[in-house]
Amino acid sequence: MQQAKNAVSRSRLLVGSIATGALAFGNAVYAAVPAEATEALDTAKTDVNTIGWAVFAVIVAAAAFGYMRRAL
Repeated sequence: MQQAKNAVSRSRLLVGSIATGALAFGNAVYAAVPAEATEALDTAKTDVNTIGWAVFAVIVAAAAFGYMRRAL
């Protein structure tokens, strides 16, 4: 029983270490991104957001049209 607890404790320590290392590495990588790249990503995000809402509106309109046809 004690060996199982030790194994769980070691695995939690390993997972915690990996997560902490990944967070530290992620922050270092983000700091190295040029401003132009960040601006381009923000612009792309805006474009994708606009297209996504347009597709959602088309889906809602098609569903509403289907419900209206069923009611008649």
